[in-house]
Amino acid sequence: MKTIQAYRFALDLTPAQQRAVLAHAGAARFAHNWALARVKAVMDQREAERSYGIPDELLTPAVSWSLPALRKQWNAAKADVAPWWAECSKEAFTTGLDALARGLKNWADSRSGERAGRQVGFPRFKSRRRNAPSVRFTTGAVRLEPDRKHVVLPRLGCLKSHESTRKLARRVEAGTARIMSATLRRDGGRWHVAFCVQVDRNARRPARPDSTVGVDVGITHLAVLSTGELVANPRHLHDAQRRLRTLGRAMSRKTGPDRRCGRRPSKRWQRAQARLGRAHARVANLRRDGLHKLTTRLTREHGTVVVEDLNVAGMLRNRRLARHIADAGFAELRRQLTYKTDWNGGRLIVADRWFPSSKTCSDCGAVKSKLALSERTYTCTTCGMVLNRDLNAARNLAALAAARIDTAGSGPVAGRGADHKTRARGLVAVKRQPGTATADQTGTVPPQGGTTDRALARAH
Repeated sequence: MKTIQAYRFALDLTPAQQRAVLAHAGAARFAHNWALARVKAVMDQREAERSYGIPDELLTPAVSWSLPALRKQWNAAKADVAPWWAECSKEAFTTGLDALARGLKNWADSRSGERAGRQVGFPRFKSRRRNAPSVRFTTGAVRLEPDRKHVVLPRLGCLKSHESTRKLARRVEAGTARIMSATLRRDGGRWHVAFCVQVDRNARRPARPDSTVGVDVGITHLAVLSTGELVANPRHLHDAQRRLRTLGRAMSRKTGPDRRCGRRPSKRWQRAQARLGRAHARVANLRRDGLHKLTTRLTREHGTVVVEDLNVAGMLRNRRLARHIADAGFAELRRQLTYKTDWNGGRLIVADRWFPSSKTCSDCGAVKSKLALSERTYTCTTCGMVLNRDLNAARNLAALAAARIDTAGSGPVAGRGADHKTRARGLVAVKRQPGTATADQTGTVPPQGGTTDRALARAH
């Protein structure tokens, strides 16, 4: 199975190499801003001409937003706008132009309705301070050195890696991987190189192909499995809040930049900002490491994994829970499960956003019309079952896989006919065996209903 995979390595750059990489990242930012200014000027000019009543055929010619067209315009003007262009690789300028072309296309597709999801805004100018410096290489000498401690990139030469590159080097030497591009980026004060690789992965099978596990994510516990396992929420950001506040206050006491009067930041402010950036990077690395270990274990052990289609963007609008939800990483957990189930030969089933996993009794199937967020123990009024609320939801998710076995890989599915309304009917009068789903003779499942606040309630 051929798939696209990324290998990311930290680098140990010399001061001269850091200046060279920053020059390439600055060239990418300059090309992006120059092209964006040109596109905006033409758009504003055409809009002004329309307001004067000029017909469309007499308007200023529009500027094409495709990467080849933007590159052609840049090559024609680079000698005048950037006399230093020969000092950097052509890939640096292509990086900025490609980012702009993709941003303009996403904006246009979002406005026309061709792009799903939240509305995409118009591209903005890149800032030296707000945007992380990065540059991408797609052509030229992009390779790993035989000593597995160095990487070679165009115009930058041989760069020392902080860690061994043997994981990728073994695949490249065996002919099972092909490097397609390399991206340099500075995160938390350290430079990293990420190789985009086409990998030929061997077919794998989970340790228990017939096993099904329901995963109910939350804040009290990061994940509650239908097997009864409770995965603790490490709360990395919460634990680091005291240090982050200390570093933030220390930085505020230094002389920072002020664009109103053109004041440049002091050296002490820059060092304090670097310390704060490293602290945030450590939190992100700890969170990423924990999520990778959890998702790898689930996908390698179980053949079927069932999760919920949570509205994470909507949940983040709750100012009381936004920090805890972001710290848990619900969206990243779902993303990693999506591709790791494919890698390990399993399947991922996504329950519908309105599936009442918390309100449904996992024993008799009765559905409660209301379930307060503060009720952490589920008590069934029909059969008398008393169970942890999250564990009950996880068992309902696992039972959903048996009912919708033919929908694997087809996107979100509505369990037991759930819709956007809460109705205390359906499976209340239907008896079934624990851990299984009930369907009528036509193969459909009686409706149960959902709850409009279910996604937010699941966060707890």
